[in-house]
Amino acid sequence: MPTTSLPQLTLVLGGARSGKSLYAERLVTSLPGPWAYIATAEAFDGEMTERIKGHQSRRSSGWVQHETPLDIADTLANRTSELPSLVDCLTLWVSNLMHAERSIPDATEELISALSKRIAPCVIVSNEVGLGIVPENALARAFRDEAGRLNQKIAAVADKVVFVAAGLPLTLKG
Repeated sequence: MPTTSLPQLTLVLGGARSGKSLYAERLVTSLPGPWAYIATAEAFDGEMTERIKGHQSRRSSGWVQHETPLDIADTLANRTSELPSLVDCLTLWVSNLMHAERSIPDATEELISALSKRIAPCVIVSNEVGLGIVPENALARAFRDEAGRLNQKIAAVADKVVFVAAGLPLTLKG
C-alpha cells in the first residue's frame, strides 16, 4: 500500500457540517495504521450521542479511540505520540475548558508544547466560528474570542492549515 507524507502538524478549519472531520480522517488514514482518535466531545443529550455515533460508524478499524474532553495535551504527548493522530475538535475542547473554569491560555501553551514533542504527525480539527454575526451574549462572545485566539495560535505553529467549505479543501498555509 503506498503511503502519503503528512506534515508534522496540520490544522483543518471549517464551519459546521463543512466536511472538515471527514477530510481530516482521510489525511490521517493516508498513513499506515493504527491511528489515534482523540475525541473531545461529551454526549450530554440524545442529539450529541447520535452525532458521536455517526462519526464513530464511518471510521474503519485501526483507530484507537481516546475520549479526552480536557487533557488533550497529555494524551498527545504521553499516550499517542508515536501514532498518527487526529484531534476532533478544538472548539468543543474550548467549550469544555470554559465549563470546567480552566485557563484556556495555559491549556493552549500545554497543547503547543505537547505537539512539539510528538514523533508521529497530528491533524487537528477546529471550527471557524468568527465568520458570523457578533453573538448577543457575553458567554458566546467569550467563546468565539477564545476559539479564535486558539485557532490563530495553532495555525501559527502548524506546518499546514486547510479550510474546508462544502467538502472542498482550500490550503491556507503549507
